[in-house]
Amino acid sequence: MTKKQNRGLKEVWRKFLVSIKRRPQMIPLAVLVIAFVFYSLNLMHISDTTARIQGAGMGLAGFATMLFSMLSFMCFLNAFPYRKKPNIPMVVLMFIMLGIVIFSDLYYRSAILAAVNRPDNPIVVTAETAYIALAEWYLQIHVAILLVAIVLILLLPVYSKLLRKIKTSVEVEDNGSLGAIDISGEA
Repeated sequence: MTKKQNRGLKEVWRKFLVSIKRRPQMIPLAVLVIAFVFYSLNLMHISDTTARIQGAGMGLAGFATMLFSMLSFMCFLNAFPYRKKPNIPMVVLMFIMLGIVIFSDLYYRSAILAAVNRPDNPIVVTAETAYIALAEWYLQIHVAILLVAIVLILLLPVYSKLLRKIKTSVEVEDNGSLGAIDISGEA
């Protein structure tokens, strides 16, 4: 890697750090986006599981997860406006919605486990119905990602102060002729 490429990478990294310093709330927002995308990309397995098991409230739990995931984004964006103090009612509403999403995931997972482990006519997970096990696994991962996002939101004031301490200013070289510049305006 040449010196010019190395300086270019350093400048890209410096600009990234500056943007994170200005808006540290982008870190938990990115984790919320990852959780939503992860759930959305694996929704096929969850939908197939709902159709196969047909447990009470499974479809509603999947719908609630999608709905409140999207609504929690809106609450997050309104909870942390740019260069203003957090909007506390929106923060509370966002945490309530994230709680509903986690509850829905756990309820759905318990419905899967109840169908697989019931004494009469249990659902057998075979190679053809492996999506049931995958759905249960993806729900665990989704809940874990959401818990990481909640921890990051709660610790936002702590790491915001730590991020501000990172030096991102650019060193400007002095050629020593600053004293020779006349700024008085007299000709």
